[in-house]
Parts: sequence; structure tokens; C-alpha cells
Amino acid sequence: MSTADMTAAPAAHATVEAAVRAQLTKALGGRRGVVEAAVPTVVFTGMWLATEDLKLSLIVSIGSAVALLLLRIAQRTTPQFVLNSLVGIGIGAFFATRSGAAKDVFLPGIWYNGAYAAGMLLSIVVRWPLVGFLIGSVTGDPTAWHRDAGLVRLCSRLTWLLMLPCLLRVVVQLPLYLADQVTALGIAKIALGWPLQVAGLAAMVWVLARGRTPLEPGVA
Repeated sequence: MSTADMTAAPAAHATVEAAVRAQLTKALGGRRGVVEAAVPTVVFTGMWLATEDLKLSLIVSIGSAVALLLLRIAQRTTPQFVLNSLVGIGIGAFFATRSGAAKDVFLPGIWYNGAYAAGMLLSIVVRWPLVGFLIGSVTGDPTAWHRDAGLVRLCSRLTWLLMLPCLLRVVVQLPLYLADQVTALGIAKIALGWPLQVAGLAAMVWVLARGRTPLEPGVA
């Protein structure tokens, strides 16, 4: 990486570990973004438990996401994470209303986690781990990190930790979906949502805290 490239990287991130921590926090939207992502599922599951009315549960769930979006707009903060949540519940509602089965609200999430886990596993197998591109987004060179074998190993470990929550969600939720266990699906999605993500991030932070890799990949 050239000197010009390095000066383009934010001065606040002197190490790979600091850059990855910052990018992960940004990608998840911080504590508020994580909570906002969970609200529609919590509301849907609660309404379904109380009424077993698919249409009402979907309306109230989507309404909660819209309320969070309006709050973001009123506060003039980024609506990105609420929009992600709204799109997610909207796609789930589309599947459920077409089939008439409440369990189909959760089907797109199962597909998404399965595809994401498969993509991350493939990136590790071909030695282009997904987390490496977080480093590239900071340095301004999306592939320079790949020239350093040590960075590739670090990014592979981090990608494993990022992948495992997605894989666990599929392993737990798919049998519940096939067994038509709607309430259990909602509870599992909540339990395996932000709590599991926080646990995964804590493991990543632990790995990152052990090293101080300079943010300038060398040629392996």
C-alpha cells in the first residue's frame, strides 16, 4: 500500500483491530440500531400470542416499525436501521399473507441467514474472508489486506465468529418452521437476534483486543 493510500485512511484507526471494531459498530447501528431491529419481531410475537390473528399481528408489527421510522425522521437521525427492519418485516408479511401461514413471516429471515452463512463460509474457503473488506473500506484499497497472510488469518477467524450466529439461527429455526411452531419461532428469533449478535461481537472484540496489527498490509 502506498503512502498516499495510508494517508487516506482515517487517523483514528491506527490498527486493524480498531478499524474492524469501528466498522462493525457502524454496520450494526450501535445499541439503538440493534434494539430497533428487534422491535417488529417482539411486537409480532406478542400480538400473535395474544390474538393468533395474523393480519392484526402484521399490522401492529409494521406499525411499530413505522413509528420508529417517524421518530428517527423527527430527530433527524439516520433511518437506515429502521428501514432495514421495516423492509424485513414487510417481506415477511408478503410471504405470510400470500400463504396464509403465520410461520412464513420468519421464512425470509431463515433464508437470509442461511445464504449469509454460506457466503461467509465460501469467503473463508477461498481465502477472501468477508471481514477483510471492512479493512479495505477503511484504507481505501479493498484488496490490499489480502497480500498479508497474517491479516487473512485474522479476518478468517473474525468471519467465522460473524458466521456462527447466522448458522445457529438456521439450525434452531428451520426445524421449528417445519414443525409449524409459530410462537417458538418468534421467541427463537428474539433470543437468537441481538443477544446472540452481542455475544458474537463480544467474542470478536476479545480476539481483536489480543492484537495490534498496523493498518498497512505488507506483501506476503
